[in-house]
Amino acid sequence: MEFEKISSPSLRELFVDQLENMILSGKLKIGEKLPPERQLAQMMQVSRAVVNSGISELEKKGFLIVKPRSGTFVADYRRKGTVETLVAIMKYNGGRIRREEIRSILEVRIALDTLIARLSIPMITDEEIQVLFEKVEAIQNTTNVQEAIEAAFAFQHEFALSSKNTLIPLIFQSFHAPIFTMWERFCELYGIETLYNRNYTMWTYIKNRDTQGAVYWIEHSLKQCIDGDTQIYFD
Repeated sequence: MEFEKISSPSLRELFVDQLENMILSGKLKIGEKLPPERQLAQMMQVSRAVVNSGISELEKKGFLIVKPRSGTFVADYRRKGTVETLVAIMKYNGGRIRREEIRSILEVRIALDTLIARLSIPMITDEEIQVLFEKVEAIQNTTNVQEAIEAAFAFQHEFALSSKNTLIPLIFQSFHAPIFTMWERFCELYGIETLYNRNYTMWTYIKNRDTQGAVYWIEHSLKQCIDGDTQIYFD
């Protein structure tokens, strides 16, 4: 068994975490102006370089907006945010994605996965189908939830690659963190076997080169997680 090195967070990471929590909790309101960097550094007892780099990271995440000669303001992260913003929201909630985020992610997955099916299945090769079979079977051969989730992600990412679209696998990869959190919840409620069965059913449509069947299955199975028999909400 390997153990990972334990390391303490940097001052920049602590600065970013504190401001994220203040924004997500509502202590810092959307549109509110932050104190100047020098004052923030004094208040938080860190260097100005820490404040500057932390603000830059928070701006990239969609939490802050820096206006030249005006100052730094709290952004409307639901308008300015990225997938990194979603990861931060999940972290703030202790890994529990809120109902509206789960529904939104699943709706996007329906659109993305059905596009993958329409692009991939008409031109998929026997060799690619065999690779997908090996990956889907790996889900059933896992010994714990984390391994099962890794295997399911590998299967679906490989299917995305078979679309031959350059951007789709990158978009799919960007959802890595929220997808893992939701599948962990799914396995907690319904078991690894159910996760395997859903992916295996998808593989059978791919094997049969049944694009319409695959599209139907994607829509049906994901909608079941939204408002059907296999909902994965935390509340």
